Amino acid sequence: MVRRSKRGRSTSSARTKPISAPYIKRQLPFFDPLDEEQLNKIDDQVDWMLENIGFAFREDPNAIRIWQDAGVKVVEDKVFADAKWVRTQCAKAPSEFTQISRNPKHSVTIGGSNQVFAPIYGAPFVRDLEGGRRYATISDFEKLVKLSYMHPNLHHGGLVIVEPTDVPVSKRHLDMVYAHMTLSDKPHLGAITEKSRAQDSVDMAQILHGREVMDNNVVIMANVNTNSPLLIDRVVTEAIQVYSSRGQAMVVTPFILTGAMGPVSTVAAVAQAMAEAMICCAFTQLVRPGAPFIMGNFLSSMSLKSGAPTFGMPEPVLSNYIIGQMARRIGLPLRCGGSLTASKIEDAQAAYESADSMHSTVMGGSNFTLHAAGWLEGGLATGYEKLIMDADRLGGYQKLMAGLDLDEDQFARDAYREVEPGGHFLGSAHTMRHYQNAFYDATLSDSENVESWEEKGSPDMRQRAFYKWNKMLEEYQPPTLDEAVKEELDAYVAKRREELPDAWY
Repeated sequence: MVRRSKRGRSTSSARTKPISAPYIKRQLPFFDPLDEEQLNKIDDQVDWMLENIGFAFREDPNAIRIWQDAGVKVVEDKVFADAKWVRTQCAKAPSEFTQISRNPKHSVTIGGSNQVFAPIYGAPFVRDLEGGRRYATISDFEKLVKLSYMHPNLHHGGLVIVEPTDVPVSKRHLDMVYAHMTLSDKPHLGAITEKSRAQDSVDMAQILHGREVMDNNVVIMANVNTNSPLLIDRVVTEAIQVYSSRGQAMVVTPFILTGAMGPVSTVAAVAQAMAEAMICCAFTQLVRPGAPFIMGNFLSSMSLKSGAPTFGMPEPVLSNYIIGQMARRIGLPLRCGGSLTASKIEDAQAAYESADSMHSTVMGGSNFTLHAAGWLEGGLATGYEKLIMDADRLGGYQKLMAGLDLDEDQFARDAYREVEPGGHFLGSAHTMRHYQNAFYDATLSDSENVESWEEKGSPDMRQRAFYKWNKMLEEYQPPTLDEAVKEELDAYVAKRREELPDAWY
């Protein structure tokens, strides 16, 4: 059992500038394309799958015992559950919860009308203008954690912003979780790839926050994928048993490549995603009733010629809208993908595909958006420039989601009285009151005249993003962390690194 040691002095008093808003409190209505009859048809398909098709729970005998103890029908390793019972179980999970950060200013509320953005997750490669494409190192990982911490439009650190491939797989999770805890004070995820790694993450979270705080709050979350189609393996069930048993939040995401891991049909894939997520949610509630759960969704179309996934296409865009309606209908927070693209660099393809993917994610109502920034090459590479470019655009969504301001002063009647016909409003008192925050300032966009742009060397957006992230790292200062907590984390990580043999797979 991890115990919290006595607190001491801080290791650093320097702080970066606090973000203006820890997450988006949405005012703009959701985009709901389906009517009640259409939604009922999808629900019927979900219920049919739960009761008649079933879901395999493999490699974890304890998971099977949990289902059997609950009286659920199990045939070998396949679970068939009454749909009404599954929906009753899902209703036990909160529709909204807060993941607290060690810096309260960065705590996020997930669910309801709230939206939280986190960077890319899981890429083994990095790319930047100077170094090109290469396997990522722990140095890359730490830099990307710092950038995500510093950027005001990223609300959450995620976890595997990139895989540090120079660290043994068996110990990699320790370094990643430690980096998030010490280099940032935004909320983050924990490891899931093995039960012991999940337990390490939970133990480290208890050191960071203290047992009493952890017993009464969500301080760490975990994101895991089902093995679509229809397979829930032990990585999922063991992670649930570790995190949910401590009241921490689970994000379970079916990753369905339509035509491969699901039928070549958008509506069938949506229903399959719902059913896979719901059976996992029901399992979390058997482990601990009321445990927070986020229903994940990652539906992608594919090229039926090559088998490669495609992004920003009309089918997954539509699925984002529909899955948002379905999640609100069942009362669960939703996780979707974000600025997705198959492009290898930050080109026009990346811009179009990322914009379409992200816009539908936001309008569909994703409460927790992983891959909101940095995604390249179908998720194989994290782009330094892409991270900064995407994050710059995310600020626009914060403005958009606030909706139309109908405050009396916004009607600007005093400005109309002040400005003569044919005049201009640039110097009016109303403009002077609001010019600093009237419009979103996309800092990477160049709106100057062509002569001014040419005088600066004609930099494109990739070059401007390259300059910006390097400048950010020069200015980085670590957030404060109690020295006693850091010492206890250091000791825990050192002990576990000594206990674990090096393994590279």
